[in-house]
Amino acid sequence: MRRTLALTLLALMVVAANAFAVGEGRMQGKVTDAVTKKPIPGAKIQFESTGGRNVKQEFKADKNGEYRFLVLDATLQYNFTWSADGYQPTQEKLKLKLGEITTRDVALIPLSAAPAAAGTAPQQSKADPAVLAYNEGAALANDGKNAEAIAKMDEAVSLKPEFAAAYQALARLNARMKNHAKAIEAATKALEISGDDPDMFAILAEEYAATGQKEKAAEYRKKAPADANALFNEAARLINEGKDNQAEPLLKQAIAANDKMAAAYYELGMLYVRTSKNADAKANLEKYLELEPNGKEAGTAKEMLKYVK
Repeated sequence: MRRTLALTLLALMVVAANAFAVGEGRMQGKVTDAVTKKPIPGAKIQFESTGGRNVKQEFKADKNGEYRFLVLDATLQYNFTWSADGYQPTQEKLKLKLGEITTRDVALIPLSAAPAAAGTAPQQSKADPAVLAYNEGAALANDGKNAEAIAKMDEAVSLKPEFAAAYQALARLNARMKNHAKAIEAATKALEISGDDPDMFAILAEEYAATGQKEKAAEYRKKAPADANALFNEAARLINEGKDNQAEPLLKQAIAANDKMAAAYYELGMLYVRTSKNADAKANLEKYLELEPNGKEAGTAKEMLKYVK
């Protein structure tokens, strides 16, 4: 009987570790004017599911035209719309990468630059080849074609050496491909052009750590503000690699940055179950159920609480 129970508990633990952050995705990018190349403050980003559950949300870009948000159910396909007053909206159907950040920078065309009505000569606006290369690279990245996307981003920065968004994309793509030196080079260049950038600080911290440069990693880790989602995702990676001891402080930091992040309490509780810290496991699993009594992990949390009294 005890052996059967032990095996059941082990199975639950393995499932919990592998299911970390399942279904979630993140979206980020920058909205700019296709003619002036300047950011569009307050641009709207809307998305609506194309099937399955009815999901519809709207976000706004900040004063620099940048946006970043969490999509709780990235298993669905969505129609995304980027829009702003005085600009033609642009739409794209996307399915986000599970557990990853999807970057989509968009250049909106001003209504004044749109083709004239029928019967009159249209006002032609020559497309910026660097922006075209960038957009092609972004589309390739969304399709998971990272090597091809890097080639396009390299083309974009060769055409426009001060193209900060392209360097940011290169940093992310090279980090994804474990091209550590190139990721560091691109992130450093992006910072030179655009100044402080939390995402680039985070990438530099991770890439310097990956190359064994602990002091440089610590330097950039201090500059990066606490980002609950980023900390949570990094903890997910570590847990799936069996590194609970390294994931524990990150989950605690995620909770400190966002004390309403139910998933972080759940994973911390399960981590403590695996390390036989019953009191801590109980406290965190109960907090998870308090925040999400009907959450997708509620059944597992209730079952585990029976064994950590």
